[in-house]
Amino acid sequence: MTTLPPEPPRRGMEAFASRDFRRYQLARVTAILGAEAQSVAVAWQVYSITHRALDLGLTGLALFLPGLLFLLPAGHVADRFDRRQVILVCYGLQVVATTALLLLTRAGLHRVLPIYVVLFFIGTGRAFSGPASSALIPHLVPEKDFVNAVTLGGAIFQFSNITGPALGGILFTLPLVKWVSDTKLQGAGIVYVFNLATLGWFLVLIASLHVRPGRMEHKAVSIKVVMAGFHYVRKSGLLLGASSLDLFVVLLGGATALMPIFAHDILHQGPRGLGMLRAAPAAGALAVSLLMARFPFQRRAGLRLFVCVAVFGAATVVFGLSRSLWLSLAALALAGAADMISVIIRGTVLQLATPPEMRGRVSAVNSLFIGASNELGEFESGVTAQWWGAVRATVVGGVGALAVAGLWSVVFPGLRQADELTAEALRPRAAADAIRGDS
Repeated sequence: MTTLPPEPPRRGMEAFASRDFRRYQLARVTAILGAEAQSVAVAWQVYSITHRALDLGLTGLALFLPGLLFLLPAGHVADRFDRRQVILVCYGLQVVATTALLLLTRAGLHRVLPIYVVLFFIGTGRAFSGPASSALIPHLVPEKDFVNAVTLGGAIFQFSNITGPALGGILFTLPLVKWVSDTKLQGAGIVYVFNLATLGWFLVLIASLHVRPGRMEHKAVSIKVVMAGFHYVRKSGLLLGASSLDLFVVLLGGATALMPIFAHDILHQGPRGLGMLRAAPAAGALAVSLLMARFPFQRRAGLRLFVCVAVFGAATVVFGLSRSLWLSLAALALAGAADMISVIIRGTVLQLATPPEMRGRVSAVNSLFIGASNELGEFESGVTAQWWGAVRATVVGGVGALAVAGLWSVVFPGLRQADELTAEALRPRAAADAIRGDS
């Protein structure tokens, strides 16, 4: 009896031929759904208590600070211990934190300080799980399928970002009195219960992965070993340019923290409208990532990166000036599409230009940049909105993102000239930069 060879994976879906990659991405879907739904509940709770933009910004600061404090140990842990085990421990901490949010809500929450404390612990888990997760992905697929893995991973992330906020808004407002006898679970409490369920499923799936990367860094612990990722990024213009570009563009142009203000005060929408606004960037990102999975571009990656950053800034300006819900959604979707292309390029550069034994520490440095651009960006948005108002702060931020795109294309010519997204093309360039940095 002859055995037929397995069918080749469909074009654009090559990474899904790996069992562990499929399970890992299914785990990510569930975890991000819960986290994004929870973010809507937290934002609405905070704004309902204080009605101050600054307090919304402080939620981002609470999530960002652990990444700053634990940057070096997080990267070293990802390279010194089994990355799968690190992820399991970190998400166990997320379970404890979400349980705390649920208990605080049931007790009747009238102050925002306890929320900030819990967010700090959530940020701590993210600070350690982020580098481990990024460094784990190259172990899940063959190198030839890595760009496809990054693209599909981006599509999955954005699908969850679309569904999660919208689901959070729906759960927050559902009339569940007939089914839930505990009225204190209405609103945010239901969202937190949902997130606990998604976290439990995530832990089950990650525990079932076959991959065991083990210890990648075998040198004894020292300041030099712990700092190696930071020094590698600093000396490589390719990596430093890619990471810092995201930092300053999203730091200036991100408007996520201000969406409750736009939904409530400018567009006159409720929690469901907030969920739509939060989901719109992910909708655009999902569409373009699916297109790129099927038709990946082969050349001129650096030039495409800077064009997309400029589009992101321009779309942010349009969102800030809009008074129409549908125009706002369209502008956010365009911004999300442009940012998705940028994410794919930068994520591929980060992993393929870095030696495997240093990916955890380099990913930790990049996580700091991402955390600063997202969570610290939310703090910056809250502060500037408190000073100037939400509209002016958003428009100025979009113009700033456009300026950064132009400046970085001049300061980091190696990134602008990057062509093929392969290890053969990227790693020698990064290594050469590092050697020049040592000389």
